[in-house]
Parts: sequence; C-alpha cells; structure tokens
Amino acid sequence: MIIVMKTGAHESQIQDVIRRIEALGYQAHIIQGTQRTVVGAVGDERGKDRLQSLEVMPGVETVVPILHPFKLASREVKGGKSIVKVGDLEIGGPAVVVMAGPCSVESEAQILQTAQAVKAAGAKVLRGGAFKPRTSPYAFQGLAEEGLKYLDIARAATGLKIVTEVVNPMDVELVATYADILQVGARNVQNFALLKRVGEVGKPVLLKRGMATTIKEFLMAAEYILSEGNYDVILCERGIRTFETSTRFTLDLSAIPVLGKLTHLPLFVDPSHGTGQWDYVAPMAKAAIACGADGLIIEVHPNPAEAQSDGLQSLKPQKFQQLMDELRPLALAVGRRL
Repeated sequence: MIIVMKTGAHESQIQDVIRRIEALGYQAHIIQGTQRTVVGAVGDERGKDRLQSLEVMPGVETVVPILHPFKLASREVKGGKSIVKVGDLEIGGPAVVVMAGPCSVESEAQILQTAQAVKAAGAKVLRGGAFKPRTSPYAFQGLAEEGLKYLDIARAATGLKIVTEVVNPMDVELVATYADILQVGARNVQNFALLKRVGEVGKPVLLKRGMATTIKEFLMAAEYILSEGNYDVILCERGIRTFETSTRFTLDLSAIPVLGKLTHLPLFVDPSHGTGQWDYVAPMAKAAIACGADGLIIEVHPNPAEAQSDGLQSLKPQKFQQLMDELRPLALAVGRRL
C-alpha cells in the first residue's frame, strides 16, 4: 500500500502515519515528492485491509494498493523518475551518464591511463573491477584491495566517480570505503544476502540484470536493496542468454521501455557485455540512447590484446572518443544531453 499525504501535510501528521504503519506490523518507507509526501507500507499482503483505515487519519489524502510485487521499485509508489545523486553527479536526469573503463584493474599505470582517456572523452564515472567473479576458478580474479587503491588514485587524479563490483557480502564494507557506486554483477543478481548488505551500507548501487533473469525477477532483486532503506539503485541491462551464438549474449533493449513503464529507477545499458565484441558496442550504445536509457557502461582498455579479461569487447581510447562524439548529437535528438 502507499499512503498519499495531502499537499502541505504537517511533519507531525506524517510521523503519526508512520507510527500507525509500524504498529500494524509493516515497514514504512518515506518518498518525498516535489508537492507531497508518499509513505509506502511494505509487509505481509494478508493484512493489507487493515491499512485502509489510515485513510481517516489527519493529513492523509488517500490509501492506494500497489498491484506489483515489487512495491518500492514500482512507478505506482513514485509518479516520476528517481534521480540518484553521486556527489554533484545526477543519474536519471536530463543528461545521459557514461561509465567507462577496463573490465579489470590490472595496474596503477593501466587504470590511470584509462581514467584520463575516458574523462577527456566525456565519461563521468570510471569503471574497473577489483574483485572479479569468473566462470573459471583459474581465470584472473582481480587485485582485490590493491585494485581498489589504484581506483582511488585514479579518482584523485581525474575527479571521476568510481563504480566497482562487490562479490562477497563480507567485502561490502571494504569496497564501500573506496567506491562511489557499488556494482552487483549479473551472476549475483539473486544473491539475496549480498543485496541486503549493499542495501544496508547506504552507497548507490548499480544492479545488473542476470543472464537468465526475467524483468520481474530483476525488479524483485532491486526490491531487496530498496527494502533495506537504500533508494539509490540504478538498473543495468547487460544481455540475456538465448539460443543465439553470434554474440556473447542477446542485448535485450526492449527491456528499457518495459522497465521505464514499470519502475521509477534509472536505467543503464552495458553494450560491451551484451554483445561481447568491440565492433558491435557503438551501434548498440546508440540504440540504447534512442530507446530511452539514462546511461551506458562501456569497457575501455588501452591495450585490449593484453587485457586480463574481456579484451575482445573493450574499446581502445580513440574508439571510445569517436563513439562519444557520435553519441552527443543522438542524445540531443531524443531530448537528452551527454
């Protein structure tokens, strides 16, 4: 249920509603709008009829049931789009935000060189993995805290925000001390212990769709984070597994308008993982902006042939610069900016 407060409702009235929601055994989540406040009541569906009585409380305009199982992620709970603020950077607003960098942090020199190149091209966030969940246990697993320290050095040198993946719930606090945005990768989209932990820590979260995750399951994964009180969640489509083998995955761009209809959360696309080949990244990045994505996350490496992971899908810095130049007029054409 969502409890819509009247325009100009007093803070004391809002607090009375929250106390009543909690007394009925539900969690209260406050969503501040530009004109009014909405309070979400999340809990056991079997007792939802008791919440209807809140309609008679002072300051309450109406009580509305949320039809979707993903309550806090639903557009029903918030009419407009959410904007995730990372310092002075706004994600989900008029500007299309680009995150770029290597799949894996390999050395201080490599991440510094890449950070300087992607910033010059117009990226706002540096991506780079310090903890890498790999299909093979024998593949490069990342530099762990050493890699996080290199990302920190690159941030200090360029001013870029940092997004990096966290794999283990026990590492969340460590990664959060370095990262501006915590990434939960496709293979962990239904690691519920991890989702709860990143929800508790309070840093913005980039949540990637799993390779076999339905849109409903994807939104329910986001709900785990939101239910812990962290509303700064960014969803990322990065390809699903189908019968097609011409690309690494099938990049489901139809998910962007579908998600845009269902949720208020910002929506990103990862054309690098979605295709698995560098020469397909640019056309799919353009298509992502055309279909309404709020941002892109793109792999860039100074020497893809020697990359420890995902070199085949990484753009060289000059190709990334070219792509950014081509994206700017496209963003303007759809009423955005880059």
